[in-house]
Amino acid sequence: MKITFLGTGTSQGIPVIGSNHPVCLSKDPKDKRLRTSALFQWDDKSVAIDCGPDFRMQMINSECDKLDAIFFTHEHNDHVSGLDDIRPFYFKQGDVPIYANNRVINALRKRFEYIFKSDGNIPGTPNVSVNEIEKNFRFHNKEIIVLNAFHGKLPIFGFRIDNIAYFTDVKTIPDEEFDKLKNLDVLVINALRIEAHYSHLSLSDALKIINKLKPKKAYITHISHKLGFHQDVQKKLPKNVYLAYDGLVVNSN
Repeated sequence: MKITFLGTGTSQGIPVIGSNHPVCLSKDPKDKRLRTSALFQWDDKSVAIDCGPDFRMQMINSECDKLDAIFFTHEHNDHVSGLDDIRPFYFKQGDVPIYANNRVINALRKRFEYIFKSDGNIPGTPNVSVNEIEKNFRFHNKEIIVLNAFHGKLPIFGFRIDNIAYFTDVKTIPDEEFDKLKNLDVLVINALRIEAHYSHLSLSDALKIINKLKPKKAYITHISHKLGFHQDVQKKLPKNVYLAYDGLVVNSN
């Protein structure tokens, strides 16, 4: 299993437009973050988790030329607004399968009505095959474990594939979900900034969850410029915890 971090930034990305914050002015490429998304690849399958406004460049940067599905965590703009960028995949391989809960599917239908038209697409637009999910499901040879969490008060999904769990935009994880998160090789989880936030984990919040689950390795994503410089923050983290960065590739057996 290979994970490519396509983007590791927040809804504004880093640098933030017009910002003079030192992190936004950094020359370190690890401080430049596109909106959060990831690519899971195994055997001959490629699955994106979310497709935000930077999706086109993320696919180009990762040299991904085949997309077998998109799993959606939730419907916010920075996680869905790149859906139209699946067009090259659709032209090459046909309908692109998407997996999301009913609420997210309805939001996508409203926003991208032309993609979901039942009477045939406008020429030149993509098409999707819709898979509504609420619980674990099979995707080819894998069981995909659906993880429930809250982004503020909004219910959202994370996903576990084999011994890798992926979360983003989490504020709280219900206690009953922790049974699904045992014996992880890799945990991906968000940490927005140092200070507390009403709908996202802070760094200390994320580290408490990591310490509770004790994965072999943990990677922090959905990072804002307010967390600090990549190199400075990384030096202060426990030895098995890493700040993810755009383009990072993690392999797990």
